[in-house]
Formats: sequence, C-alpha cells, structure tokens
Amino acid sequence: MDPKASQQINHEKVEIEKDTRIKMSSFVIEGGYSLKGKIKPQGAKNEALQVISSVLLTSGEVIIENIPNIIDVNRLIEILKFIGVKIKKLNPGEYSFKADELNLEFLKSDEYKNLAKSIRGSIMIVGPLLARFGFGSIPRPGGDKIGRRRLDTHFESFKKLGAEFSYDKKESFFNIRGKNLKGSNILLDEASVTGTANIIMVSVLAEGKTTIYNAACEPYIQQLCNLLNKMGAKISGIGSNFLIIEGVNKLNGARHKILPDMIEIGSWIGLAAITKSELTIENVNWEYLGQIPKAFEKLGIKIEKIDDNIYIPKHKNGYQIQTFIDGSILTIADAPWPGFSPDLISIALVVATQANGSVLIHQKMFESRLFFVDKLIDMGAKIILCDPHRATVNGHNFKSNLKASTMTSPDIRAGIALLIAALSADGTSKIENIEQIDRGYENIDEKLRKIGAKIQRVRS
Repeated sequence: MDPKASQQINHEKVEIEKDTRIKMSSFVIEGGYSLKGKIKPQGAKNEALQVISSVLLTSGEVIIENIPNIIDVNRLIEILKFIGVKIKKLNPGEYSFKADELNLEFLKSDEYKNLAKSIRGSIMIVGPLLARFGFGSIPRPGGDKIGRRRLDTHFESFKKLGAEFSYDKKESFFNIRGKNLKGSNILLDEASVTGTANIIMVSVLAEGKTTIYNAACEPYIQQLCNLLNKMGAKISGIGSNFLIIEGVNKLNGARHKILPDMIEIGSWIGLAAITKSELTIENVNWEYLGQIPKAFEKLGIKIEKIDDNIYIPKHKNGYQIQTFIDGSILTIADAPWPGFSPDLISIALVVATQANGSVLIHQKMFESRLFFVDKLIDMGAKIILCDPHRATVNGHNFKSNLKASTMTSPDIRAGIALLIAALSADGTSKIENIEQIDRGYENIDEKLRKIGAKIQRVRS
C-alpha cells in the first residue's frame, strides 16, 4: 500500500473511532404516555447491506435510494471507501457508488480487519470480491451476540463453484480464492438470507448455470435479484426458494430503491399497542410484509390497511390474545419468509406482557435471543423462560403496568424491545449501550419525540 493511501486510511480510521465514542450514550425515558401521529419507516437495514455490497460487482455507477442512516450501514460504506469505491451523497439517503478503481491491498491491512469485524454485514462483500477479482477475505464478523451464527453456508457453496477456502484460526480470518468459477447445483442446508445473497452475487459472474435450492426468498433477496437483473444478470425464480442463475461476463450500473424496513414497521405496531397509542405507519409496502400483520393480529392488535399505510387505533380496552381452534395456548414462532421474522420475536414478547391472555413465544433460530427477558421480569412482567428458545408470557391486561428500570441493551432487537417496554412503564427508565439500537434504527429518539414520547439521549 502506498504511504499516501495509508495516511488517508489512518486519518479516516480516527474519524470512525471518534464517531463511535460519541455514540456511547444512554436513553432516559419517561414512560406511561400515549403517543399519536404519523411515522415513516426507514430503508431496510438488511437489504441495504446486501445491495450496497453488490456495487463491487461492476465498474459502472450504481445509485441507491432510501439508504438508512444507521451505524451498521455507515460502517459498511466506510469499508467500501477504504477499498477505493467512489461514493457521492446525492440527496439524503441517496448515494452514487462507482467501483472502477479499487485498492485491494487494503484487504490485507489491520485497518480492514478492525473495521470488518465490527459488523456482521461485512460478510456481504466477500462474494462480490470473489466473483469479480478472484479472492475475498474477512475476519470473523461481529454483530449481535444472539447465539451461534455460522458462515459454513457461504464458504461451502463458494467451494462448489470452484473456489478454494482457508481459515486462519489464530487470526480468526477467512480467505477464499478462485478464478474461472463455474456454475453448480447448490442445495443449502439452511435457508440463510446472507448466505443466499452471497451465493447469488458470486454466481452471476460464474461461467454457466447455477441453481440454488432451499434459497432464502425474503424481500431483501428479491430486491437484490431485481437490482442485479437491472445490472445485466440473468436470475429467474425470484420470490421462490429455487433460483436459476445464468452467468454473464459483465455487469453494468443501475438505479435501485430500498424497501421500507419491515422490522421497524413491526416495532411500531408493537409500540402502538402496548402504549395504547393511535399511530399511522406510512408507505409500508404491504405486499412485502408477509406474516407480520397476521402475527400481531393474533396477539389481539387491530391493524387497518389504508392505501399503503398501516393504521393502529388506540387500544383503550386492551387486546385479547387468540387461542388455537381447539382452545390450546397460542404459539408465536419465527420461520423463514414469508413466516414471522425472528427479528420481531422480541417485540411480540414485549407486546404480550400487557395482553389479555397467554402465549408461548418460540425463537427457533438463535439460542441466546431470549436472554433479555430477565430485564422484563425485573420490570414486573410475568414470563417463564422455559429454555433458551421458548418463553411463556402471561399478560397483565393493563391491570398493572411495567415498572421503570435501568437496563443495558444487549443487541439491536432486544434493545428496541426494552425501549418499547420502557415507554409503556410507570416512571423513568434508563437504557445504556444504545449504540446497539443505533446500529439498526435511524434517529429513533427524534422519531419518537415527534409522536409525543418523552425520551432523551444522554451522552456519556
């Protein structure tokens, strides 16, 4: 790496660390108030991480709209800057990317290792780098501490396309190399969203036909495929779990708009119910919400579709949890798309603490995601943690409110669940380590204040 480039990297690294220190803050929340108003969801975090990574597949200009201003996405953009991608901010949330002159030596630097391991989304750049340049590397990525999150699906599939994999255990560093990759028939052992996305991005530039069976088919994947097809890829089966990809020699530039974040939408549905608020969630793209509205309706929440908006009326008399047809206790469980998203399990659990009735919450995917419930129990919630994957919630039916507490956010989704609980609780709560929430939610305190929440960001 030339000294000038190294100096620039070191300077920008300092700026990133400075920003991280600023983010070390807490939320102070005065709970127990009803909210009212309109709220517009940000662009989808998970989609943004995928489509932004895809710009590495082409030397042409890719313009992406509705990019959320959140920590995880901003860190990925910083990584692309260091690699040499030319990035211009055209409008709020709209960026131009051009990866025509890259500094791939940066991938060998300590700066890259430190940055890439700070977010799990950094795994998404490995596929595009392998496809276009014949190699990719990544340290063990960071992200939420919610249980085991293996990367085998990614690298085993790359190997089927002809790449060679190595892992440095001492450095916890993954390396993948391969020229002249060839299409293959790939059967995934899990419908991994990030795994599917990475395999797609390698396959579009591999020689011949690739089929991916048991592919994830989330809206994020559909959006990525649509963008790649606009760039010149040949992908069919979009929206199903069987994808067919005919490799091409080159991809071109394109324009793309990111969907609204369905996890944020689900968070606002839960917030409205537990705080007895009247909220309108605008421009939600209903066709991409899957089971989200139905799952909350099973918890007794009234949801109205008005054009492309969701209207949640004020639940003055609470909400009644349904039972199954035979009268047995309702189970809310996560499942691959179009099932209920695992990222919303924590929201459903919090909402159930004030429902009329009982529900079994079953988090199938991650064995540590329910470990925040002890904080809700301290607030007065009636929850029995059956095992790492299941919790039974007996709702208060608003006969007694949750109590204010001081808490620490362990991850993005638990953090937002605790924030929603604090907004419904009696008294003043404090949530620390809110960088976890900022990783996935854009200016959340400002959004909440606009609809009447009493929340302040207190900087350490």
